[in-house]
Amino acid sequence: MKRLFPRSIRARLTLIATLIAALVFTGASALTLITVPGNLYDIVQGRIELAVRRVASQAKAGQLPPSLVAPARIYLLEVVSANGEVLARSLGRPRNPQLVALHPAKPETIYTKEIFLSQKDVPEAHFLIMALTVDTPTGPATVYGATSMADVDRALKWIYVLVFLCTPLVLLSVAALTWTMVGFAMRPVERIRAEMAEITGKDLSRRVPVPETGDEITHLATTTNDTLDRLERSAETQRRFVADASHELRSPISALRAQLELANTYPDETDWQTTGAQALAAADRITHIIDELLMLARLDAGAAVNRREVDMCRLAEEQINRREGSRVPIVLAACQACPVLGSPIQLDRLLTNLLDNATRHAATRIDVEAKVEGDRVIVTVTDDGDGVPPEARERIFERFTRLESARAKDKGGSGLGLPLSREIAMAHQGTLTVADHSPGARFVVNLPLYAPPPEQK
Repeated sequence: MKRLFPRSIRARLTLIATLIAALVFTGASALTLITVPGNLYDIVQGRIELAVRRVASQAKAGQLPPSLVAPARIYLLEVVSANGEVLARSLGRPRNPQLVALHPAKPETIYTKEIFLSQKDVPEAHFLIMALTVDTPTGPATVYGATSMADVDRALKWIYVLVFLCTPLVLLSVAALTWTMVGFAMRPVERIRAEMAEITGKDLSRRVPVPETGDEITHLATTTNDTLDRLERSAETQRRFVADASHELRSPISALRAQLELANTYPDETDWQTTGAQALAAADRITHIIDELLMLARLDAGAAVNRREVDMCRLAEEQINRREGSRVPIVLAACQACPVLGSPIQLDRLLTNLLDNATRHAATRIDVEAKVEGDRVIVTVTDDGDGVPPEARERIFERFTRLESARAKDKGGSGLGLPLSREIAMAHQGTLTVADHSPGARFVVNLPLYAPPPEQK
């Protein structure tokens, strides 16, 4: 199917603006051609009719002077009797029989006629003549008036020039101006398009130029850059996930493969029950690493999760109940409801990682406390182990970072637990820090207190 409009926005807007201008000018021109000529004729006709009737009134009253004074723009006034005698006329004009060749059929009735004269004194003159027969004291007489239509013809000529010559020029000007202005307005869009065309998946750091006009194109450029930011973060998250996975999974997979290859090489000398248990433990570790990497990737990408009210006090109680019989006792301080708005799965993982870390390092006990301070919920996990040196309190939250004490106590750790816990806290508009404490280490989780709407209380 053939398109009625061009594909280019610039061409479409130019066409629409030109069509609207054409409709406006066509309507205005038609109205002008319909009304202006008639109005001009009415003005001229009214002027000459007024002069003729005034002279006719003088003739009827018998007060006709021999010389008539013609008003402005009246070419000739003349009174002729029934037998052709000139009773009175305006001076200064040569008598022309053609100007008095109109013979009214009825008395007291105005008759009008247009004539064209071609004489030396009035070359190609266009006249409007008017005649009115009245009864005078000396008998019937006809009053003639004539006026030149040169002014009307000149005005109509200019009107026709404007309508039929200037209107196309104006439309061309509208089209050219619209084409230029739209092109100027679309120039930032073209720059955005050109920049977007050069952005590839290998280099997402480039951004489109943002014009300072503050209009819709500025909003488009800003939104485009925001989208590129999200795309870059997503690509970086994907690359980080691939790098983290290849970095962290290489060792357990290699160890698992070595165990299985050794057992397969010496099947008669292999304790398959022990080998199976070791393989299962390695598989569990791989699964744990993958789960943490996936959760980190989701947090990096800002993936939306279902959030609801979570009581951090009850969540801590559930964690401690699941850890009965652990290496060191875990003591929970008495606590009241500590509601926060968040993901139960993620917050549970946060406490799991903190308690796992504390269990690895604690000497005799672990203390857990959950409380409300102002509009914040504070959860602390304290152990009495070796503690964290002040210079390493931020480094332990970097991925795959493990201190020497952690490596000595747990060679199977991944170095992802604490970084994941901080990411979870930050995703909930909170923080996770290491506070001063001796002996041991104290991890402090700071989350916003959740206050449900009144109708939900």
